[in-house]
Amino acid sequence: MQIPMFRGVATALITPFTPDGSAIDFDAFGRIIDWQIAEGTSALVVAGTTGESSTLTDEEHKELITYAVQRAGGRVPVIAGVGSNDTAYATSLAKFACTAGVDGLLVVTPYYNKATQKGLIQMFTAIADGVKCPVMLYNVPSRTGVSIAPTTYAALADHPRIVAIKEANGDIASIVQTSALAHGRLAMYSGNDDHIVPVLAMGGEGIVSVVSNIAPRLVGDLCRAWFAGDTAKAAELQRKIQPLSDSLFCEVNPIPVKAAMAMLGHCANTLRSPLTQMEEENVVRLRNEMKKLALL
Repeated sequence: MQIPMFRGVATALITPFTPDGSAIDFDAFGRIIDWQIAEGTSALVVAGTTGESSTLTDEEHKELITYAVQRAGGRVPVIAGVGSNDTAYATSLAKFACTAGVDGLLVVTPYYNKATQKGLIQMFTAIADGVKCPVMLYNVPSRTGVSIAPTTYAALADHPRIVAIKEANGDIASIVQTSALAHGRLAMYSGNDDHIVPVLAMGGEGIVSVVSNIAPRLVGDLCRAWFAGDTAKAAELQRKIQPLSDSLFCEVNPIPVKAAMAMLGHCANTLRSPLTQMEEENVVRLRNEMKKLALL
């Protein structure tokens, strides 16, 4: 049985930028980290999809990881996004993150060039062979164009440093099959906020969440209810956060969540191209959902 990286909620943190977008706003980032921990978040994921890793320079990516580790100060685990469509580059970045002191690595499937299942096994194995940190595989086919098959998870589960899955394929049948093949060998985390309870019901350990950027205690309460045995309350909270989750994904992530964090005063609503500002009608929708949950 693998020891999970965390149990409950890991927030997939945004990356706040200065108003002109030219640099990371580390003051805002530090305040966000402190607030997340104070609100009971179990772990922090930095430089993932929500953190706009694809528009960070190499230097910024490394600075963000280093800063997060230092600011968290061991209070919660820090998991660094180090994925790439280049195995050699991903391995190099993974080695840096481990040296910087992260507690785990989030490694996405290769985008654009995609790879076969054989290629995925080869890539993930090479990265895990090259580091000493535990690895979480990240499956998000809507972003990358390739999905990790349940049988591929089962094969990768034999690697001593591949310990977890962030599953965002949206396919419950596939999630059930993965659980059947890899439960007890890979800790499973939902990568979709609308699938928290279904994944927990299949033996999952929690969620890598976008919603928890703005509602960390609410998403945490869902997981805490589940693990306390109050499945009815967990289901109720899943239903409660659904409209908010829908509004946070009505445009490409992280456009809406960055707008929401700006509404809360955590950062400037600054995105890097090709991401654009949220459409006004969607801003109104998002604001209304946040008000319903007394977030504003």
